[in-house]
Amino acid sequence: MKKIGLSLIALALILNACNTAKEVKKDMNNPFFKEYTTPFQVPPFNEIKLEHYMPAVDAGIADQIAEIKAITDNKEEATFNNTILAFDLSGDLLNNVGNVFFNLNSANTNDEMQALAREITPKLSAHRDNIMLNKDLFKRVKAVYEKRNDLNLDAEQIRVVEKYYQDFERSGANLPEDKQAELRKLNDELSMAELKFGENALAETNKNFKLVIDNEADLKGLPADVVSAAADLAKADSLDGKWVFTLQKPSMLPFLQFAENRALREKLYKGYLMRGNNGNANDNKEVLGKLVKLREQKAKLLGFNNWAAYVVDVNMAKTPEKVNELLMKLWTPALERAKKERDDMQAMIDKEGGKFKLDMWDWWFYAEKVRKAKYDLDEAQLKPYFKLENVIDGMIYTANKLYGIKFIKRTDLPIYDPEVMTYEVQEADGRHIGIFYMDFHPRAGKSNGAWCTSFRSQSYKDGKMITPVVSIVCNFTRPSGDVPALLSFEEVTTLFHESGHALHALFTDGPYRRTAGSVPNDFVELPSQIMENWASEPEVLSVYAKHYKTGEVIPQQLISKLEKSAQFNQGFETVELLAASLLDMDWHTIPFNGDVEAFEKAAMDKIGLIKEIAPRYRSTYFSHIFSGGYSAGYYVYTWAAVLDADAFDAFKQSGNIFNPEIAARFRTLLTKSGSDEGMTIYKNFRGQEPSIEPLLKRKGLK
Repeated sequence: MKKIGLSLIALALILNACNTAKEVKKDMNNPFFKEYTTPFQVPPFNEIKLEHYMPAVDAGIADQIAEIKAITDNKEEATFNNTILAFDLSGDLLNNVGNVFFNLNSANTNDEMQALAREITPKLSAHRDNIMLNKDLFKRVKAVYEKRNDLNLDAEQIRVVEKYYQDFERSGANLPEDKQAELRKLNDELSMAELKFGENALAETNKNFKLVIDNEADLKGLPADVVSAAADLAKADSLDGKWVFTLQKPSMLPFLQFAENRALREKLYKGYLMRGNNGNANDNKEVLGKLVKLREQKAKLLGFNNWAAYVVDVNMAKTPEKVNELLMKLWTPALERAKKERDDMQAMIDKEGGKFKLDMWDWWFYAEKVRKAKYDLDEAQLKPYFKLENVIDGMIYTANKLYGIKFIKRTDLPIYDPEVMTYEVQEADGRHIGIFYMDFHPRAGKSNGAWCTSFRSQSYKDGKMITPVVSIVCNFTRPSGDVPALLSFEEVTTLFHESGHALHALFTDGPYRRTAGSVPNDFVELPSQIMENWASEPEVLSVYAKHYKTGEVIPQQLISKLEKSAQFNQGFETVELLAASLLDMDWHTIPFNGDVEAFEKAAMDKIGLIKEIAPRYRSTYFSHIFSGGYSAGYYVYTWAAVLDADAFDAFKQSGNIFNPEIAARFRTLLTKSGSDEGMTIYKNFRGQEPSIEPLLKRKGLK
């Protein structure tokens, strides 16, 4: 999901190289130049060193140049096999090194790796442009495209042809030469700006702020495990005897939920809220402004009114207008609900004799109090039942009950960090499906948030299936002292969410790389979000929610409270998500006026966002859209929520949340996703178009 670019001079040099396919000498001590001899041929992380990446990138580029040249030099008429399939199979070495380098640059980076990323990124961007703007290659792709219905191709082959033609068209292959040169320059600048935004956001989150507490009285209200974790952070930072809280959510959110010191809650939250907007070397306002202007220029160059129109054109939504229509359907009831939640909290503040109005940094604190008062439930009651290892067991139980698959823990696979866990995933009969990496805790070199990625995607070569190597990366609460990693319920659902992405990648089985598992951006969160539903089902809770000290299964009384409070704070959660989604759409549909803060304020004022809630991500640290591949696409979480609520409703309506017939159909959806349009794939599963009603009901907005 990283985008990459280069200067015009370097572009010209590499373009010339495309015609000569210069061979790069390969040092066979470099692990990328040898077939992996590890179990299941996973990357040999223990052998890979920083100096191995650049030679492998250069060699990978040279190899693919030669592969492309073999296609364009072919004197035979362009066919599916000698053009489309040959292109589909090209670039193995480059894929291998890129999958390792960029995944680790997100999960386990350092200054040297980031510096290397700034060298590698433009090379890869230029290489991609040189492929997608290669006239001879496009001529052959176009020739196959134009006669695709006369070549006796099957439906999947026709789809691959159409998708590749669309890729070339959307990459500027039909533009005149002068416009292509302009596009190359834009791609170069865009790739470097996106990389810079991500680096700044990482530094602002992990390096440039910490709340150091040296007065124990300031810890009042915090649970013992939170205090212990803060002491561990302080000790790791050579601040023995003190307590440190960071902008990582496992550290920040418990403080906002439980700390009675309002001034310190404000200080910590403002540190979070102001990331990338502090006028320092990591300030993101200038790079953000540059990004949106470059994207607008690129979109118009390619014939679209704005960047959102360009992005959404290949999604299920098709137009920005359809996106905004869905978001606003939810916005009005969600905002009304959030206002009621705010009023409930203000009433509690007044009842306690507080002489202040609720503000942003108060929301989590008073939400906990209101939840306790309404449902006799708070996070501290739940966390002892959510030991990380048990939650993993719950996810595995769910996957096994749905699909019959097994997870075999492995300790013999190379890992890139000592905390990483590895599993082999098998069918019920023992057949190998793939390898699953799990990386759960924050560290200095890890980006914020949670995501799923692949070190190797499913594919076929010489008729043999290449199985996937999948990874989920999270930032969950660490173990502390003799207390294991105890998760919040939000972290529990995040683990189930990311495992849903992993199952999608593990189950994918398509004959062509271009289409296997390749779905529209507003479909991609369906496999993940539907898994969240099982996390709170009583049957599943009774399997994994066990007290970390006694082993006692979570009592029915607590499950009932959790069920009754399921719609609690849904106004807030929905509003902050929708506000960020609408802000994203404004950034990519409305011309930028040059003032980031004024632009954001105008966007939020327009929809009536109340001052007590900020969008889930403010512009200067909105990495999803400015460095993470979700530009004009943060709405996809909401679009997919309609799908996942409707899909899970099929299980609920059947009376069996593990209904084997429905589970089999859903696995087919995961396996064959990419073989047809997103809505067609969904309707094949559901038998009808999705309804918004189950989502409104789930959130209590109807």
